[in-house]
Amino acid sequence: MSLTAKTCTPCQGGVDPMPREQAERLMSDVPGWMLADAGNRLARTWKFKDFAAALAFVNQVGELAEQEGHHPDIRFGWGYATVEIWTHKIGGLHENDFILAAKISELSGG
Repeated sequence: MSLTAKTCTPCQGGVDPMPREQAERLMSDVPGWMLADAGNRLARTWKFKDFAAALAFVNQVGELAEQEGHHPDIRFGWGYATVEIWTHKIGGLHENDFILAAKISELSGG
Protein backbone atom coordinates (compact mmCIF):
# COMPACT_ATOMS: atom_id res chain seq x y z
CA MET A 1 0.00 0.00 0.00
CA SER A 2 1.37 3.41 -0.93
CA LEU A 3 2.09 5.88 1.85
CA THR A 4 -0.48 8.35 0.50
CA ALA A 5 -3.21 5.68 0.84
CA LYS A 6 -2.45 5.33 4.56
CA THR A 7 -3.61 7.53 7.43
CA CYS A 8 -1.51 8.68 10.34
CA THR A 9 -2.33 6.77 13.51
CA PRO A 10 -2.18 8.44 16.92
CA CYS A 11 1.11 7.84 18.66
CA GLN A 12 0.87 7.58 22.42
CA GLY A 13 4.60 7.32 22.91
CA GLY A 14 6.26 4.35 24.55
CA VAL A 15 7.68 3.05 21.26
CA ASP A 16 11.21 3.42 20.03
CA PRO A 17 11.93 5.74 17.13
CA MET A 18 12.50 4.11 13.77
CA PRO A 19 16.11 2.95 13.33
CA ARG A 20 18.08 4.99 10.80
CA GLU A 21 18.48 1.96 8.51
CA GLN A 22 14.71 1.58 8.24
CA ALA A 23 14.30 5.32 7.62
CA GLU A 24 16.90 5.17 4.86
CA ARG A 25 14.96 2.36 3.16
CA LEU A 26 11.77 4.46 3.22
CA MET A 27 13.47 7.52 1.71
CA SER A 28 12.80 6.26 -1.81
CA ASP A 29 9.07 6.60 -1.03
CA VAL A 30 9.46 10.34 -0.30
CA PRO A 31 11.64 11.80 -3.09
CA GLY A 32 12.94 15.29 -2.42
CA TRP A 33 12.97 14.81 1.36
CA MET A 34 16.17 14.33 3.33
CA LEU A 35 17.03 12.86 6.69
CA ALA A 36 17.96 15.62 9.12
CA ASP A 37 19.04 15.81 12.75
CA ALA A 38 21.20 12.65 12.59
CA GLY A 39 18.35 10.73 10.97
CA ASN A 40 15.69 11.72 13.50
CA ARG A 41 13.71 14.07 11.25
CA LEU A 42 12.54 14.47 7.65
CA ALA A 43 13.08 17.86 6.03
CA ARG A 44 12.35 19.45 2.70
CA THR A 45 12.40 23.00 1.29
CA TRP A 46 10.25 24.24 -1.59
CA LYS A 47 10.86 27.37 -3.66
CA PHE A 48 8.00 29.64 -4.76
CA LYS A 49 7.66 32.71 -6.94
CA ASP A 50 6.70 34.98 -4.04
CA PHE A 51 5.44 35.23 -0.46
CA ALA A 52 1.79 34.66 -1.37
CA ALA A 53 2.57 31.36 -3.12
CA ALA A 54 4.62 30.15 -0.14
CA LEU A 55 1.82 31.15 2.24
CA ALA A 56 -0.80 29.33 0.15
CA PHE A 57 1.32 26.17 0.27
CA VAL A 58 1.87 26.48 4.03
CA ASN A 59 -1.88 26.85 4.53
CA GLN A 60 -2.49 23.66 2.53
CA VAL A 61 0.10 21.83 4.63
CA GLY A 62 -1.59 23.12 7.78
CA GLU A 63 -4.98 21.84 6.66
CA LEU A 64 -3.50 18.45 5.81
CA ALA A 65 -1.72 18.27 9.17
CA GLU A 66 -4.99 18.93 10.97
CA GLN A 67 -6.74 16.20 8.95
CA GLU A 68 -3.98 13.72 9.75
CA GLY A 69 -3.60 14.79 13.38
CA HIS A 70 0.16 15.01 12.83
CA HIS A 71 1.82 18.42 12.88
CA PRO A 72 5.16 19.37 11.30
CA ASP A 73 7.36 22.34 12.02
CA ILE A 74 7.04 24.87 9.19
CA ARG A 75 9.23 27.87 8.38
CA PHE A 76 8.47 30.11 5.46
CA GLY A 77 9.12 33.49 3.97
CA TRP A 78 9.35 35.22 0.64
CA GLY A 79 9.72 32.48 -1.96
CA TYR A 80 10.32 29.44 0.26
CA ALA A 81 8.78 27.01 2.73
CA THR A 82 10.66 24.44 4.80
CA VAL A 83 8.87 21.57 6.50
CA GLU A 84 10.39 19.33 9.18
CA ILE A 85 8.58 16.24 10.39
CA TRP A 86 9.20 13.90 13.31
CA THR A 87 7.11 12.30 16.01
CA HIS A 88 7.59 14.50 19.04
CA LYS A 89 6.38 11.91 21.58
CA ILE A 90 9.14 9.48 20.64
CA GLY A 91 11.81 11.99 19.69
CA GLY A 92 12.37 10.55 16.25
CA LEU A 93 10.81 9.03 13.17
CA HIS A 94 7.75 6.80 12.87
CA GLU A 95 5.87 5.56 9.80
CA ASN A 96 3.42 8.46 10.37
CA ASP A 97 6.18 10.90 9.46
CA PHE A 98 6.69 9.24 6.08
CA ILE A 99 2.93 9.14 5.46
CA LEU A 100 2.67 12.88 6.10
CA ALA A 101 5.76 13.63 3.99
CA ALA A 102 4.32 11.67 1.05
CA LYS A 103 1.01 13.52 1.32
CA ILE A 104 2.72 16.91 1.53
CA SER A 105 4.75 16.02 -1.57
CA GLU A 106 1.51 15.12 -3.33
CA LEU A 107 0.12 18.59 -2.46
CA SER A 108 3.14 20.22 -4.08
CA GLY A 109 2.94 18.08 -7.20
CA GLY A 110 5.93 15.95 -6.30
